Amino acid sequence: MSDPIVVTRFAPSPSGELHLGNVRTALFNALWARHHGGRFLLRIEDSDAARSQETHVAALVADLHWLGLSWDEQPLRQSQRYERYNQLLGELLASNSAYPCFCTTEQLEAGRRAQLAAGLPPRYSGTCRHLSAEQRATRLAAGEPATVRFAVPQQGSVQFDDLVHGPRNVPVTELGDFVLRRADGSPAFFFCNAVDDADSGVTHALRGDDHLSNTPRQVLILQALGRTPPRYGHLALLTGPDGSPLSKRHGAASLRQLREEGFVPAAVTNLLFRLGHSSTEAALLGADAMARAFGPAHLQRAPAQFDPAQLLHWQREALTALTAEQAAVWMGPQLPADLPDSQRDAFVAAVLPNVLRPHEAAFWVQVAFGEAPEADADAQAAIATAPAGLFAAAAAAAALHPQDFKAIADAAKAATGAKGPALFKPLRAALTGRLQGPELGPLLRAFAADVARQRLQRFT
Repeated sequence: MSDPIVVTRFAPSPSGELHLGNVRTALFNALWARHHGGRFLLRIEDSDAARSQETHVAALVADLHWLGLSWDEQPLRQSQRYERYNQLLGELLASNSAYPCFCTTEQLEAGRRAQLAAGLPPRYSGTCRHLSAEQRATRLAAGEPATVRFAVPQQGSVQFDDLVHGPRNVPVTELGDFVLRRADGSPAFFFCNAVDDADSGVTHALRGDDHLSNTPRQVLILQALGRTPPRYGHLALLTGPDGSPLSKRHGAASLRQLREEGFVPAAVTNLLFRLGHSSTEAALLGADAMARAFGPAHLQRAPAQFDPAQLLHWQREALTALTAEQAAVWMGPQLPADLPDSQRDAFVAAVLPNVLRPHEAAFWVQVAFGEAPEADADAQAAIATAPAGLFAAAAAAAALHPQDFKAIADAAKAATGAKGPALFKPLRAALTGRLQGPELGPLLRAFAADVARQRLQRFT
């Protein structure tokens, strides 16, 4: 028999923006499915109506599309599956794998305090587990509020082979009977999550380490329902360079903010691919190459450190790989709306190697298409020390060859004998007001016809 199709999923709660940690989870699940030619699913875990917002759903869908991630079926919505959850809860109740619990919050808290005082881990004591069927029916008929708890086996352990952490063996005594449905009728997260995985045919579920404690419970739920649990893999958290949990102070913005700042998708995916996932691939990778190189065996157990400098490194690599058309679109919002295509293309080609985000091009837009920039102190010093006749010769050449910097520099060199920094610094200073910046030859091709002559003529 052939191996089953690999099915993975990303299951965010629409309660906020996507950040790098959950974006990495989405990427890894998508890559593992693509690695096997399988299916990648998106599920919206919106069972918590108080925290879920449609605006967040729309935003996370837009973020994932921008990143280049696509899914293979219509996204599942937990809020539309309550009938299914109640059906399966009924099956668990009928098989005595679950039972109604009438303990109040006060009673549960008192039991918790008593266990802690005795040096025991706080676990549900099982009070309502021992009620008879008649007692349960009577109390339910009287309208007593009740949760539904899973009846954890009294002995043994839960075993599963984690894709990251390896074989796990959790004694059932560590679990306690846990809540499947709250008293208000809403299902618990790990119950919905497990049922949805089973119903969708999910075979592998990569998720954060914070879900590791849920896994034994979910394995028990699915076994009680006669379903096969997926292979779980729990990813180590992302941290800042100081080892603390990743936050905005480390420069880790939401995906929306990174997009608005001008980071390109390939920069983000190439960074995330290497955060907690070892790879010998040092070059910028496209989606197909990433999928081929990805595997849970390369996932690291230790927390992965986010370094903003690495994001900038991959941004540079990704910008270098852009086509001329893609680069023009990326820088487009900074450019004059009525700019001729030839000037636009020349400007983008000249400036792209000098910027990492579109807003950094704003100064050079002014240099190329605005009034002559005021020279800074270093540029003024270079202009003041220029050999006599340099600007006159350069201006005359610019009148004949307005966008040919080599012709302009050659004329100035022939007239003065200047070469090297003594030649190029004054010319750059007069043309741009700065001594550093884009290569002058390509930049002058973006200038309007008489701009170079006018700027050089000022210093004759």
